[in-house]
Amino acid sequence: MSNERQQRAARAEQMRKEREKADKKQRNLITVGIVVVVVALIALAGFAITSTSNDKKDVEDVIQPAGATKDFGIVYTPQDAGAKVKDGAKPVSVELYEDFQCPACLSFEQQSNAFLHQQVESGAISITYRPFSFLDENGGSTNEYSHRSTNVALCVLDQGGVKDYVKAHDYLYANQPDEGTDGPTDKELVAAMKSNDVTSADIQSCVDTSRFVPWIDAAKDAGSDKGVKSTPTVKVAGKTLQSPTPQALQAAIAAATKA
Repeated sequence: MSNERQQRAARAEQMRKEREKADKKQRNLITVGIVVVVVALIALAGFAITSTSNDKKDVEDVIQPAGATKDFGIVYTPQDAGAKVKDGAKPVSVELYEDFQCPACLSFEQQSNAFLHQQVESGAISITYRPFSFLDENGGSTNEYSHRSTNVALCVLDQGGVKDYVKAHDYLYANQPDEGTDGPTDKELVAAMKSNDVTSADIQSCVDTSRFVPWIDAAKDAGSDKGVKSTPTVKVAGKTLQSPTPQALQAAIAAATKA
């Protein structure tokens, strides 16, 4: 009986060891599984962060906004304003080289904007807006407002069309920050576009990536190549007005209309 008890005890001990071995193996498998899952989650989180970072990475290529011309213009025609134009009629071309941070441009807009809009709506002229953002290089803003505001307006153009661009253009001049100060942040500009019915399009991604900043720089270079040195530079029928006062502008349009 003593031997039988010993044998039973030995078998029980063996079974206990086998159970412990099996339990340890199972715990190891569970631990490995948890580690694999954690590593996968970390990798996934890293990918998501990288993707988000890439989404917000500034664009470096020169991308032409939808609605812009190949020679860096945004053309606002009588048809865009809802005007009825007679067949064969050719509106006088008015070109505006402007910087949204430029105080002289603001003065020009305050004096002539209403007249120019009336002329477009009557079918007499078309306006070609030509961004010429240069004041960031000359201390015009402490947070690159000149480029950023133009980029916002171009994002509006790209996704909302020329009529929305004109709304953005007029809003940005009506709310121009003082020269040499912080302009509104990108977030504030996007919110302003939406809250003031400038555009219904989602332009946040476009703004976050500074999508059209390389185009803005290329537009400035193109203007410089044409002899533009300051803003506002105003051309009527291809001729530069030496002093773009409202009177000179009206006289030049009237003369070009009769020509």
